[in-house]
Amino acid sequence: MRITGGNLRGRVVHPPANLPIRPTTDFAKTALFNILNNYFDFEEVKVLDLFAGAGSIAFEFASRNAKSITCVDESYHCIQFIKKASEDLKIKNLNCIRTDVFQFIKKPGESYDIIFADPPFVLEKTDEIPDIILENNFLKEGGWLIVEHQSKRELKSKAKPFDVRKYGNCGFSMYKHD
Repeated sequence: MRITGGNLRGRVVHPPANLPIRPTTDFAKTALFNILNNYFDFEEVKVLDLFAGAGSIAFEFASRNAKSITCVDESYHCIQFIKKASEDLKIKNLNCIRTDVFQFIKKPGESYDIIFADPPFVLEKTDEIPDIILENNFLKEGGWLIVEHQSKRELKSKAKPFDVRKYGNCGFSMYKHD
């Protein structure tokens, strides 16, 4: 798993083969961060990474000096890996929470500038994520929610994305809090 941009660009992180993950491809990450770079000053951004897996997206935000990054994942092994890799990469502004993502987002809490959700492609409840996030005010005004999904899938939620991008088998549906 390679970090594609920022001050850690080119660093490779090696998650164990037994982690229940499907990291976002370098091609899709690069394209996504090219879009985000046009709209956000990463040093002012507070990020929430849902279904964080091995931390691929979190490490991209950290490499670009995001103000703070919170990773949420249900897997003990994924959370432990992210913590260890963060130490190895000397990332200080990353926090990990081990819990079920749906339990986490159903309890109103902090608000974020960018929320990235990368649920398993087969998860049927993925369609619920935009509505729950927006209803519970997890996004700051002007904030974006990005949900990764299979490119052939169209998310069915009350909230409508302002943009959908497709890169190979990967799709990003983007929602805004105005």
